[in-house]
Amino acid sequence: MSKKNNSIGVFDSGVGGTSVWQEIIKLLPYEKTIYLADSKNAPYGTKTQNEIIALSEKNTEYLLQRNCKIIVVACNTATTNAITHLREKYNVPFIGIEPALKPAALHTQTKAIGILATKGTLSSALFDQTKEKFAKDIEVVEQVGTGLVELIENNQINATETTNLLQKYLQPMMQENIDYLILGCTHYPYLIPQIQRILPENVKIIDSGEAVARQTKKILTQNDLLTTSNVKPLHEVYSNASIDTLKSLLKDVDAIMKIEKLDF
Repeated sequence: MSKKNNSIGVFDSGVGGTSVWQEIIKLLPYEKTIYLADSKNAPYGTKTQNEIIALSEKNTEYLLQRNCKIIVVACNTATTNAITHLREKYNVPFIGIEPALKPAALHTQTKAIGILATKGTLSSALFDQTKEKFAKDIEVVEQVGTGLVELIENNQINATETTNLLQKYLQPMMQENIDYLILGCTHYPYLIPQIQRILPENVKIIDSGEAVARQTKKILTQNDLLTTSNVKPLHEVYSNASIDTLKSLLKDVDAIMKIEKLDF
């Protein structure tokens, strides 16, 4: 049986990975997808590596039960802490996401770049290796975005509390004269309009969603798994907590989808 017309599985600690999912469905408009928002357990960034691995296994196993042909780990924390384990344990291609240090390090003019990410990402071995490899001679201003994921999960994107936290987190970066800000958590692209109001115009903001979509297409092509369908599919989007934030974030997305609560 060909797997070509099976779904692409996508999971995240919550609603943030939909920023990546939107790039995937834009680039691959005929691919079916199943998206899991593990909002009941968000944020992953404060958990131990063993906890993150266990949650990533749970999400993966649900998606494999649904015969997904490829799994996108649309969560920086789960990628940096669990993807090596997932690749060893399960016989399916995995696409991960990690902070885009390389392009920022290559193109910075001020030799200073900022990264806003979770504690779980910034303290991971994979992040350290990437930094050592690409940003050795550059100042990397790291900031844990404590509290931001919870605010986004509760649809408080434009709340005063969110603005105040962003001001507090971005101020030290501006003092160091960064010219690139890397968003190291898939929830954070939803804060870009807010961030742009705070940062000087010359600071470029980088998130990894588009790169992940391109990598997904590349791996599907290499494995001869691209769909043969030319009909716009139904996308299944699930959360194991409230679906209100998902509905709000995705209300303008041009796709056929069902958004439902699911216990997983």
